[in-house]
Amino acid sequence: ILSKNKSDILKQLSINFPNFLKKDLSKVIEIILENIKNSLKNNERVELRDTMIFEAKSFKARYARDPRNNQKVFVPDRKLIKFKISKKWQKEINEK
Repeated sequence: ILSKNKSDILKQLSINFPNFLKKDLSKVIEIILENIKNSLKNNERVELRDTMIFEAKSFKARYARDPRNNQKVFVPDRKLIKFKISKKWQKEINEK
């Protein structure tokens, strides 16, 4: 399985946009990711039209049962990120 990380994306952007400095492209990536993160922290939905949606779902604190030893465990408040891909991308990814 192959994966992409920020440095791979930066490398591809610098190839596609040779007139931009790598440090500027890196800053753009950081700004985008920071804005997505801050929006999710503030319970805002992030929608990149025709691409994907990120949404933070909040869960209240509760007591749960540890299945290993059957003891009660406190689970604090938390947020999980819900990710949904657009139908357009879904279709393109599944084309052969």
